Amino acid sequence: MAVRDSNGNELKEGDTVVVIKDLKVTGSSSGVKRGTVVKNIHLTDNDGEIEGRTDRIKGLVLRTEFLKKA
Repeated sequence: MAVRDSNGNELKEGDTVVVIKDLKVTGSSSGVKRGTVVKNIHLTDNDGEIEGRTDRIKGLVLRTEFLKKA
């Protein structure tokens, strides 16, 4: 299973990614802004999603179509 970002780069466990679009977060009053860095990602069973954390929000599940490898 190859997990790829919006540019087609392969993502691996522990990579760092950057959000390319402002995203609303369900259950939180704040969202994730474009340019936010998500470090030490964790791959999920779904090849279109990753888990990560930011300084403000922990336990994020993000779609890979809104990310690029840093």
